[in-house]
Amino acid sequence: MKLLSFPNPVNEKAARAVAGLVVLLSAAILITRSPWLIGLLALGFWARVASGPRFSVFGQIATRVIAPRLGAPRLVPGPPKRFAQTIGATLSTGALVAYLLGAPTVAWVLVGAIVVAASLEAALGICLGCLIFGRLQQLGVIPASVCEACNNVGRRVTVPTGAQRS
Repeated sequence: MKLLSFPNPVNEKAARAVAGLVVLLSAAILITRSPWLIGLLALGFWARVASGPRFSVFGQIATRVIAPRLGAPRLVPGPPKRFAQTIGATLSTGALVAYLLGAPTVAWVLVGAIVVAASLEAALGICLGCLIFGRLQQLGVIPASVCEACNNVGRRVTVPTGAQRS
């Protein structure tokens, strides 16, 4: 196992637990307006992008404490989850930069977007980053080889031979 590798597959129960922890931290950021907490949020996202739960405090809590108490793992493809973590890393880093550049309102809006996305994942199992990943793969932006398991997702719309995509 490489030190900087993302797991594939991923336990969706652990991913949802991480999302719940992200919601809590993001809510604390919005309540306290603390820039150092934004830094912690961004650091956690970048740690998960780099290596999944290995170097992430939230990842460790989710995989070692929370997910085992939720029953058998529900395995899902890793690449879309990594893509979703990258979106979170980008938004949280953008929030920190905005705050440091004197645009705190932009920072709070970006953190609010993280709250919305992470809440959907934690509460309903709707991973917006995963949905975007799937659409980008359908459009050919992300090659099929990045996630072979994603190519056979039953809810994808199949286009009959000779039909055009809209």
